[in-house]
Amino acid sequence: MTFPGFPVTDVGAHMVRQRTLILLRWMAIAGQVAAILVASQVYGLQLPLGLCALAVGLSVVANLVLIMLFPETRRLSEAEAFLTLLFDLGQLAFLIFLTGGLTNPFAILVLAPVTISASVLRLRFTLVLGALAILAVSAATAWHLPLRFADGTALVIPGIFAFGFWLSIVIGILFLGLYSRRVATEMRHMSEALLATQMALAREQKLTDLAGVVAAAAHELGTPLATIKLVSAELIEELDAQPELQEDARLIRAQADRCRDILRDMGRAGKDDLHLRQAPLSAVVREAAEPHLSRGKRVDFAFAPTHDGETEQPSILRRPEVIHGLRNLVQNAVDFARSSVWIEGEWTARRIIVRITDDGDGFPPGLIGRIGDPFVRARRSDPEAEKRPGYEGMGLGLFIAKTLLERSGAELSFANATDPFLSPKERPERSGAVVEAVWDAADLIAPTTQGGLGQNTRIEG
Repeated sequence: MTFPGFPVTDVGAHMVRQRTLILLRWMAIAGQVAAILVASQVYGLQLPLGLCALAVGLSVVANLVLIMLFPETRRLSEAEAFLTLLFDLGQLAFLIFLTGGLTNPFAILVLAPVTISASVLRLRFTLVLGALAILAVSAATAWHLPLRFADGTALVIPGIFAFGFWLSIVIGILFLGLYSRRVATEMRHMSEALLATQMALAREQKLTDLAGVVAAAAHELGTPLATIKLVSAELIEELDAQPELQEDARLIRAQADRCRDILRDMGRAGKDDLHLRQAPLSAVVREAAEPHLSRGKRVDFAFAPTHDGETEQPSILRRPEVIHGLRNLVQNAVDFARSSVWIEGEWTARRIIVRITDDGDGFPPGLIGRIGDPFVRARRSDPEAEKRPGYEGMGLGLFIAKTLLERSGAELSFANATDPFLSPKERPERSGAVVEAVWDAADLIAPTTQGGLGQNTRIEG
């Protein structure tokens, strides 16, 4: 399912505010100043304080320039965010060079710019930044100013320890970069899919609201139309001596009758007509499936009570999320069915069940547990792509259906009607996917009203 104008991207552009990176840089500056002071004043290590102050001062100047030139709420483009993180990586690499290279335990902080990049930037930017971070760490193993104690003795660590520290940083860059990117990408996909769900629900809600407006208009126009008919009838009687004016009066009455008929056809007379908000289970399910009944596949409906269910169908709320969610499930079944789709409705005293089955190939067994996640294609892609060359699904259809129906209180289950590995001759007629939605009756059945719906106001002739 696609939405025109709705981009599904893998981009984190304009997601980071300048203020966020400035705040992170101030925190890094405070930490660097504290580490330099403690190392030199408390532990007596000999550090090139002038050069260290220069390295920290560059970050301070960069922050002050950004604060003065741009508003803090400004969102950075990808190139700007990349250059900002590249500056931070370079400043940190310079500071590590001044303070002992990999003998400085704070060298592990080179992970920070790469992790941030993996969370918000494109893959190519992250790869460049990660490669530069690994290069900087590798260079620091060979070229750095050694740390010296107060007596001038250089701090030397065993080679195996230095190699292990270097290896841990490299693995950390690769692992945390990949992990952060994976999590951030899934979060963006989930956010985009939820936005698509909200768009679909808003569209359905507008249609429902429009029906209410039509009913209200029909009710409110009843009285003035009745008045027009009454006055026109009196004019017809009084204008016997003036045939031309009498004909105009007849035309007015005829047009009032036409307005009455139009309003009757548009909806129920009476803006509180409960039929706009509830209908029998079969009517709601058929309404949901209606757009897909003429797509060349046979769609069979069956509705019956089970166990202690009453003979009469329950009247349920015509909730937009229920109609749109079921519509997406029917669309998915029709898309992948060979020739037939079965839609069954069942009810008991406590539950309402809607089951949709098709005669297609079913869900891949390895994906059944992930069905309903956004951007997961729920059926076999290659064979179905040949059958449906125009299909451009993103896996959003089942996600939207699952989200909307669960919002209405439904519990969804996905399964295959038979073993998908059976040969075509061994499969029964209902051999494809089975999707079942189960509601507690209290969540879906329309509340009963005392005295029924009442009689709608009608425009009398």
